[in-house]
Amino acid sequence: MKITKITPYLFFPGQAKNLFLCKVDTDEGIYGWGEAYVVQGKEKAVQVYVEAMAPYIIGRSPFDIKHTGMAMFDDFAIRRSSCDFYAAWSAIEIAMWDIVGKACGQPIYNLLGGRCREKIRVYANGWWGGAQSIEEVAQRALKVKEKGFTAMKWDPFQGYWRNSITKKQEDYAVDCVKEVRDAVGKDVDLLIEVHRRLSPYHAIHFSERIEAYDPYWIEEPCLADNIDLVAQAHSRIKAPVVTGETLYSKFDFVPVFEKRAAEIINPDICVSGIKGTTEIAAMAEPYNVLVSPHNFNSTLIGMAAMLHISAAIPNFLIGEMFLTVQEGSDEIAVEPIRIENGFVALPEGPGLGVDVDMEALAKKPYKVFERKFPFKGAAYYYDEFPKESDFS
Repeated sequence: MKITKITPYLFFPGQAKNLFLCKVDTDEGIYGWGEAYVVQGKEKAVQVYVEAMAPYIIGRSPFDIKHTGMAMFDDFAIRRSSCDFYAAWSAIEIAMWDIVGKACGQPIYNLLGGRCREKIRVYANGWWGGAQSIEEVAQRALKVKEKGFTAMKWDPFQGYWRNSITKKQEDYAVDCVKEVRDAVGKDVDLLIEVHRRLSPYHAIHFSERIEAYDPYWIEEPCLADNIDLVAQAHSRIKAPVVTGETLYSKFDFVPVFEKRAAEIINPDICVSGIKGTTEIAAMAEPYNVLVSPHNFNSTLIGMAAMLHISAAIPNFLIGEMFLTVQEGSDEIAVEPIRIENGFVALPEGPGLGVDVDMEALAKKPYKVFERKFPFKGAAYYYDEFPKESDFS
């Protein structure tokens, strides 16, 4: 069996951002679907990567996943890593796994050693975006609970991501966590997203102030580019610390483990891919580190890939899904993935166990978002919460 065609598809699910799917065809008529992680405004950069990779991959066997991945890193990327490179390769790699599973008549988790669990717990994200007040955040959190989720994540801070915050901003974030806890009660896990925005001091101080509200974890308190910052914050934060969203390969995770920088890692499933994520998870096991795949991707292909990996790795904790892309993802699915009471049953079909409705996909074209550089001049440092009018 040989790969004959690689086709990228950008589509807009109706909210949040464009999503990036990739179809890989073979000479035996078996095709596979993959997905790349993209951010708003850079989606086409990943598309160019995929299109540039295609001539290196067409003609290869879809079974040769490990060899092809090494060839792309060594000879295409010239042994240089980047998020866009790994995201593009991940889209192709996930599709290759889908093909292999279909050819073998087995779900991917069986090819990875079989199941460690029969259903996957997920937490809700995306539900809080655009909320104009703490009260609105709390009301939305209650609606998420009413959907059956037992865990939810959000960023309680206001303003753009910088490495320091004012007392007013910290007070707002602390009050936000308190109000959400009061709204949903004690039986819901609250996952606190910090988005790499803080210095160790600010991360520690904020974390101390929200201890009373029993956070399930503190995610990415500091930039992982200098893992010593995360380790410094981790040493004083009592809640479990998560890092790894901005790390892409097993090489990137070595200092995380060696420096004991986190209890939990969250590599993105559509950046690190299936093989990469399983290797990273295996590296984490001897350090007693848990894995919670980051997944700001579709609730179709990206979600399916996450389910297979989460089933196969012993040290899985909880998976991520974005409510904002669920409706659009369901609309292009031949059979949508269903979430019940915060859990997802494993796909039972071969490969990923999901497929895309091509006619429905064609009705959701790429959307161009207007981008504005947020700050001008001295407004980079601010004492008050920024407003949209400040940036226009």
